[in-house]
This record gives sequence, structure tokens and C-alpha cells, in this order.
Amino acid sequence: MKKILMALCFVALQYAANGCPVCERNKANALLALTHGAGPDSQWDYVIVIVAIVIAIFTLFYSVKWLIKPNEKNQDHIKLFILNEQ
Repeated sequence: MKKILMALCFVALQYAANGCPVCERNKANALLALTHGAGPDSQWDYVIVIVAIVIAIFTLFYSVKWLIKPNEKNQDHIKLFILNEQ
């Protein structure tokens, strides 16, 4: 049963990874099987996507960094006011 389920998952992934024939014919080689629909209209589309990826990575990095080590050492910080209240 496990082997059949794994085989079905692989078949489904292979089917999902391939786009429809019209999309595969119209896309640029760099985006083949990654998106559905028309490919990029100009080079500015690549620039916009790259800038969006950089912003997302920058945001993710600082979100995790400040979640792990917030560096709130100020004695009048609101967190300490709430935690030290008795």
C-alpha cells in the first residue's frame, strides 16, 4: 500500500511539474514549468521579480534574527515593565 501511495505521489508531482502544451510553447526557457500563463513581457519583469525576492529574503532574515535575539536591554522597555510588575 505504501509503495502504491508513493508511486501515485510521484506521478502527481510529475504531472503538476509539467505545464500545458500551450504554456510550454509560449514560455521563456528560464521559466519553463515554473509558472502558468504567459511568460515575461520584457526584461523589467525579471528585475521586478528579483527585487521582490531580495526584499522577501531580507525581511525573512531580520524577522528570524530579531525573533531569536531581540536585544532589548533598555530598562524602561515596555516588556520589562509588564514582566517585572508584581
